[in-house]
Amino acid sequence: MNEIINAQLENHILKLTLNRPKAGNALSLDMLTQLSDKFEKIAMDSACKVVQICANGHIFCAGHDLKEMTAARGKEDGGKAFFSETMMACAKLMQQIVHCPKPVIAVVQGTATAAGCQLVASSDLAVASQEATFATPGVHIGLFCSTPMVALSRNISRKQAMQMLLTGEAIPAETAEKWGLINAVTTAENLYQTADEWSEIIAQKPASTVRMGKSAFYHQAEMELAQAYAYTAQIMVENMMERDAAEGISAFMQKRPAQWQS
Repeated sequence: MNEIINAQLENHILKLTLNRPKAGNALSLDMLTQLSDKFEKIAMDSACKVVQICANGHIFCAGHDLKEMTAARGKEDGGKAFFSETMMACAKLMQQIVHCPKPVIAVVQGTATAAGCQLVASSDLAVASQEATFATPGVHIGLFCSTPMVALSRNISRKQAMQMLLTGEAIPAETAEKWGLINAVTTAENLYQTADEWSEIIAQKPASTVRMGKSAFYHQAEMELAQAYAYTAQIMVENMMERDAAEGISAFMQKRPAQWQS
């Protein structure tokens, strides 16, 4: 039986591939749970330095599994408990991605809608093929994309986010790059090569520095200015006390390659 999440670790780069192409890689509760379990293990795995989220098929991720959710309406409570479990599982996963000590790159080969767009917005970096499109189309079916809105509104401007949320219309990869939802657009042939190049560059950096920096980035983003500077100043002090910082500075001054501990 095919796994719904394929995981492949090579050269410190872990590729998590959504593998429900016939279902548009929709985020069923099982898929959400499996992804969450993967990210729990990733946090503790020193062999992994970068995570890529990829997908099989022509759709990156169609969002929540509407067939599964519709079936749940037949339950005694009309599906309320299942809907709650699913939404909380999705919220947990998105926060795991943000709080993951390893950088996460979304590699988008096709359409990313609703919770699929949320998956892209929650990742630290994102690269997409020219064929990719992005949308929060819940409004079309009477279901406002409220949870995708959280990640979306933290990546692009309010006006742009509201345009996507209120119209439900898809935007092309070039617009997504212009708005800041993704970092780069490539040809389909160069998509995975680009993601691998970024991953290899990051994997060469000291893991402790990357972990500390990613955590600080998201923490300070929610703070007011003075608090953010006070917090990041302390982080810089802690970072300076790390062996890798001492080694990196010495190597730079001595014009030699650094020997990282992490």
